[in-house]
Amino acid sequence: MSHPFTRSPPPGRQLILAAILCAAMAPLAWRSTAAVAADMSTTPAAPAYQWTGCYAGLNGGGGAGASNFTTAVGQGAPTYLGPIDASAVSFDGSGSANSSNFLGGGQAGCNWQSGTVVVGLEADFDYFHDNVNFYNNNDTLPVLGVPFVIGQSLTTNYLATVRPRIGIGADRNLAYITGGVAFTDAHYIESYADQSVPPGIGSAAVSKFLTGWVAGAGWEYAWTAHWTIRFEYLFSSFGTTSALGTITETGVGSNQLHGSADVLIQVARAGMNFKF
Repeated sequence: MSHPFTRSPPPGRQLILAAILCAAMAPLAWRSTAAVAADMSTTPAAPAYQWTGCYAGLNGGGGAGASNFTTAVGQGAPTYLGPIDASAVSFDGSGSANSSNFLGGGQAGCNWQSGTVVVGLEADFDYFHDNVNFYNNNDTLPVLGVPFVIGQSLTTNYLATVRPRIGIGADRNLAYITGGVAFTDAHYIESYADQSVPPGIGSAAVSKFLTGWVAGAGWEYAWTAHWTIRFEYLFSSFGTTSALGTITETGVGSNQLHGSADVLIQVARAGMNFKF
């Protein structure tokens, strides 16, 4: 006599139960296999670019120079130009002018990065020949009644700076602000001539080394592990350059001629650096 709980199901029913069991387990097996495959295909993210290190490179762009010119005419002993004429020359010999030119040079520096903050120190030197001129040649001395011409010019030949930098590094991008000390040379001259007989002629000139301040901002991008490109703007100011001379008419008298001009330089340039 067979026990009801030990009876085996018919072969056909066994196949049906096996099929149901396989169908139920298939989704679980597929999910497990897909999860393992996903884990095996995941690669670690590349580390963020590090700006720490020293570099050197070249730059080029455009610069604009501007100057505010002033003139003061004093009295002599004996005096050639009286107070009214001297005042007219002082007024007409004062004004402002600007000019622009190409610049190019090189830079070198070092950066230190902590988190996303990047600090650095950079020095650069650019050739920048700039000549700002101011002339007034359509005036007449009120008392003497003769035409006169007065002009001033200021020339620079280079721009150099030493600047700390601070910025935010976002992987291969670096946005920064900068400021420090600027250096240039200044060649200043003022000239005067009128149509008296004999003519009154005068000049004042000086050449000197100037120290000023500079500030600006820029953006730099690391397109390989060692090469970066950048774009930046700088504004520098050098204060006032002055010269003292004399206006003289032979046999009549003279006047003291005092001229001055400040020096402002703006720079927009692109550069490329090699990071060691």
